[in-house]
Amino acid sequence: MDEFLNFLAETGTDFALRLIGGIVLLFIGIKVSKKIVKIIDKSKKIQKIEPSVRTFLRSALTIVLYAAVISSAAIIWGIPTTSFMTVFASAGVAVGLALQGSLSNLAGGIMILLFKPFKVGDYIEGVSCAGVVQEITVMYTKLLTLDNKVVVIPNGTLTNSNITDYSTMPLRRVDLTISASYGDDIDKVKSVLLKTVNAHELVLKDPEPFVRLLAHKESSLDYTVRVWVKGEDYWTVYFDLTENIKKAFDAEGISIPFRQLDVTIIK
Repeated sequence: MDEFLNFLAETGTDFALRLIGGIVLLFIGIKVSKKIVKIIDKSKKIQKIEPSVRTFLRSALTIVLYAAVISSAAIIWGIPTTSFMTVFASAGVAVGLALQGSLSNLAGGIMILLFKPFKVGDYIEGVSCAGVVQEITVMYTKLLTLDNKVVVIPNGTLTNSNITDYSTMPLRRVDLTISASYGDDIDKVKSVLLKTVNAHELVLKDPEPFVRLLAHKESSLDYTVRVWVKGEDYWTVYFDLTENIKKAFDAEGISIPFRQLDVTIIK
């Protein structure tokens, strides 16, 4: 009985010391982890990062530090490390399979926020739609279309497709294809086109406008018109030139032919 009581006393003392040591480690470890996260979050380099990325990094760092503290406490309590790691690995695999699509969006969001292929306020065109970027989060990107609709696109879709950013460069080129009849003089048509585009106040003189004969079509001669404008003036110039060229052709007697078909009757 004495030996049994001594065994219980030694075992109980060892268990109590392990229990208290693990609890103290948990308490101190969590406090230190929070302090480390605050110090890193307030650093100048971290403050320069996008708010969404900063929030994600803060959460990820907190999870890693907490996991390390809990693992250390488990070792003190005598829980086998291999079993503990097996549980973590199994849980990680299960969560990864369940959130496969979400993790793809998360990774895409981090890539967008870190490498910044586009930013809020840019007009972009993706696989399915185009619009002005309203918000970039870790999981989704919100676009406002030209007809005032909000489109929410998963970041995984954006990072795995081609994206055209129309706002990155300060200048854009307006391309027009204008048709004239075969009976109109080529030099006259080119002269009228150049005069019309140069008369527009928003068309840049450098690079200078370009007008050339493009193709011989079935019913018309097609001319290509290329002018450079500021990005914000693109659609204004596009629509203005489309109207102004038609008016100039009417004033100069240049016809824009309808599609024609010559029919030869053999008796």
